[in-house]
Amino acid sequence: MNFLAHPLLPGSALKSLWPGASDQMAPLPVGEAFASMVDPFGFGRAAAGYWRDSIERSVLYWDVMRERGNQYLEHMEQTKPNVLGFDTEVLIDGRTLPHPTNYELLRVLPPSHIQIDPEKRPFVVVDPRAGHGPGIGGFKPDSELGVALKAGHPCYFIGFLPFPEPGQTVEDVVEAEIAFLRHVIALHPETAEKPMVVGNCQAGWQIMMAAALEPDVFGPILIAGAPLSYWAGEHGKAPMRYTGGMTGGSWITALTSDIGNGLFDGAWLVQNFERLNPANTYWKKQYHLYDNIDTESKRYLEFERWWGGHVVLGGQEIQYIVDNLFVGNRLSTAQLVTRDGRRIDLRNVRSPVVVFCSRGDDITPPPQALGWVRDLYEGEEDIIANEQTIVYCMHDTTGHLGIFVSGSVSRKEHTEFTANMDYIDVMPPGLYETTVSHVSERDDAELLERDYLLEFTSRNFEELDQDVKHIPEDDRRFATVARISEINLGFYRLYVQPWVQAMMTPEAARWIRRMHPIRLGYKLLSDRNPLTVPLPVMAESVRSNRQQVGQDNVFKALETMCSDQIVANLNAVRDLRDSTTERLFMDIYGQPLLQAAVGLRGDAHVHRRRPGAEPEHQRFVENRKNELRNKIAQGGAHEAVMRSVIYVLGGAPATDERNFKRLRASRAELEPSSTLSEFKRLVRDQFFILKLDRERALSSLPELLKGQSSSDIDGHIEHLEHVFAASGELSEHAAERFEQVKTLFDQARPPKAAQPKATQPKATQPKAVSVPATDTKQAGDQKAAIDTQTAASSPTDSVVTEAESVLTEKVSAEKDATQRASTETVPATNNVATDAAKEASKPQPRAASRRKPPRKR
Repeated sequence: MNFLAHPLLPGSALKSLWPGASDQMAPLPVGEAFASMVDPFGFGRAAAGYWRDSIERSVLYWDVMRERGNQYLEHMEQTKPNVLGFDTEVLIDGRTLPHPTNYELLRVLPPSHIQIDPEKRPFVVVDPRAGHGPGIGGFKPDSELGVALKAGHPCYFIGFLPFPEPGQTVEDVVEAEIAFLRHVIALHPETAEKPMVVGNCQAGWQIMMAAALEPDVFGPILIAGAPLSYWAGEHGKAPMRYTGGMTGGSWITALTSDIGNGLFDGAWLVQNFERLNPANTYWKKQYHLYDNIDTESKRYLEFERWWGGHVVLGGQEIQYIVDNLFVGNRLSTAQLVTRDGRRIDLRNVRSPVVVFCSRGDDITPPPQALGWVRDLYEGEEDIIANEQTIVYCMHDTTGHLGIFVSGSVSRKEHTEFTANMDYIDVMPPGLYETTVSHVSERDDAELLERDYLLEFTSRNFEELDQDVKHIPEDDRRFATVARISEINLGFYRLYVQPWVQAMMTPEAARWIRRMHPIRLGYKLLSDRNPLTVPLPVMAESVRSNRQQVGQDNVFKALETMCSDQIVANLNAVRDLRDSTTERLFMDIYGQPLLQAAVGLRGDAHVHRRRPGAEPEHQRFVENRKNELRNKIAQGGAHEAVMRSVIYVLGGAPATDERNFKRLRASRAELEPSSTLSEFKRLVRDQFFILKLDRERALSSLPELLKGQSSSDIDGHIEHLEHVFAASGELSEHAAERFEQVKTLFDQARPPKAAQPKATQPKATQPKAVSVPATDTKQAGDQKAAIDTQTAASSPTDSVVTEAESVLTEKVSAEKDATQRASTETVPATNNVATDAAKEASKPQPRAASRRKPPRKR
């Protein structure tokens, strides 16, 4: 490699200085031998190659920064900026609603190569409004919207504009989202299934609030990376939950809104996110671009287009969010009440809820995503009594944005969620954990239709606590923060806010937003800065003569080691900062004197009382149980078959989509004309009955089948066999349960009617034939058996005298035929026994007169 090469000069100019140099410019004019003699160990050549490569990467890096700034300015100048990767059309503008908002409902237009099935369940994605613009849920093909479109679902998107409407509140946004969903349902009258709704991050708790207020407009709900329990967390992790306490509460939010003249700049929220991981913000992300400048520039610019698209929130909105959610934690404890007096209780959600979180998420860790379950319910039995289905899935490594941005996550988890939503919608109530496994990891890969299988395992609260890690002492501390926040906010509004609002003007607020450090970082590195004018020319020259060095270059390896050391140092600083913050928080707000001073007296029970522990809820649960007990023996064949299906399939430790095929086959054969909601009600009622009293529920199966003929029962068993065979063989335990069900079905068969006995008119009855004593004894035994069976089945249909005569004649004829056969008499003698047997087997005419009563023995 030519160490005299200059990266900013054309290669031809350098070649002209050294005639005969190759295109790679590696050998010197005097030859490789001279270069080896001058630089025997290759350090000089390695240094020259690294020097050129580093300068070329620097030029390309700053040019990408210039493109990022231009992209930011172009994006912010749009009226309705978003980063969606699909064409859309506006259906409803939230500014036209009775309570105007800056939200809008968009129909996603599928690409030309994708066919949409209008009878499939609609799919609605709601993006987060937490400082960034809309579109992250569908900004590339491998996204939540892209996966749903590939599956043929009609897709819709709920986005928002950069600035809120005057006086807009969180309740207005929730009501707008409900109106949007009603419109989506009206657009699809041909399907009975409600829309599946996906809420990312901040949109997750908005969707849950809307579903608690209007549960009838929601289908299955997927909340990805959405915090719902803000006090929850594990020590040593989740440092964001201490922010409210370390700033003295929400007064700082009110101050920021007042400085913005009633508007809260979303760039402040983005700055909080970036401070969580300084190593990634200040070095790792930028170095990754610099190190892979030839391949990463496109991906980097696509992401920065969304990350830098800052929006503005209303002062009332952000204050409501901080006071009631981040500091007060009132959503997960059913303490929120709307302006018209309705309580927002998440137990009112009737749709299945899928919680998708990650252990690698430092913004919404699993305890904050799942803690609301423990805040609301005493145990899994309480969830079942409330008829809720809660499914959670935890990724091991992906970060917060990767939950709804990562292509690998979309191809795996989101694809499986979309494919299994109909199954999740009819799953019995309870708490489940789901895992996704690849076909290569399974022994039954030939039975799977896709590359992955989604499995559901029932969980209890002890297993849930291993992820939530609830600590009651922390509740007292956060309750103390909530009280202090109320006090400080009151003082601010009384003494400071009037002065700030009097001094701020719209122009001053606009200038402060423009001067935000994050916004300046984009604007200063754009074409508006005259210092960036040479960058495009220099970058083009470098690209045309680019020469990279390999990873085996010693100086390149040293660069990588140095970068890793910088990341490690920044991570150490972050850990020290977080541990110090946590220690200060625990020490300050854990003081009993401070807790008593704010009215808690060391007990935050009033703040953490579970809604499920209230007496009225306990009465509701008991009434529901009594109602189900009365239904155990009520119903017919449909209830018996569905109860049997649930009992047999419930014998497995885990369930998956193959059981949904069985349920779907059951619906197609059992209730072909029923709607999904009716079928769902049938499934849930029978599940509750089995859960409440399994023994009585099973023993009542014959009662439910009462009045069914044997052929009807055979048909039901065949139906069950067909349902269970819909996706492979049953497990051994499930097969044993199926045999038990068959036995119970057999008990419901009607008793077989007694066959009419052969009778003969008295005038033609043959005389009794004398037989040996042993044969007479056998005849008497058989006659006694006939008497017993006849008397037990239908006494009025038998004539004992005729039966005795026929039996005696038959036995005598058979004995006579046997004796003749043993002495090898003429074959014609065998006809005697044959004729006698035929004569005895002929049906005899019934007597016209009154029949004799059965003879008593």
